[in-house]
Amino acid sequence: MIAFPAGVKVWIAGGVTDMRRGMNSLAIKVQEGLGRDPHGGELFCFRGRKGDLVKILWHDGVGMSLYMKRLEAGKFIWPTSGAGEAVQISSAQMGYLLEGIDWRNPRWTQRPGTAG
Repeated sequence: MIAFPAGVKVWIAGGVTDMRRGMNSLAIKVQEGLGRDPHGGELFCFRGRKGDLVKILWHDGVGMSLYMKRLEAGKFIWPTSGAGEAVQISSAQMGYLLEGIDWRNPRWTQRPGTAG
């Protein structure tokens, strides 16, 4: 996992994004579509049509970075907001999201088999 600064704002772009886009066209989507500054140090997450691929755009003050993660099984949990909208989440929720866990209501799903 990449260590992002504490307290960084994380934005999830609503809708589906063309995963052929690179960092420049995603930065334009952030600026024009979401109305945010792509060079402000915030993280912007985008999901592909199938739901198993996510791209994260981040400017750390020195340069732009583009991270990508694909799940081997399952899909990323994404908000139901429309295209052009963004949902802000915490960096802890982003950690859940990147692991394929429902970041809206994380729960421990494995129960103990015995009491003793």
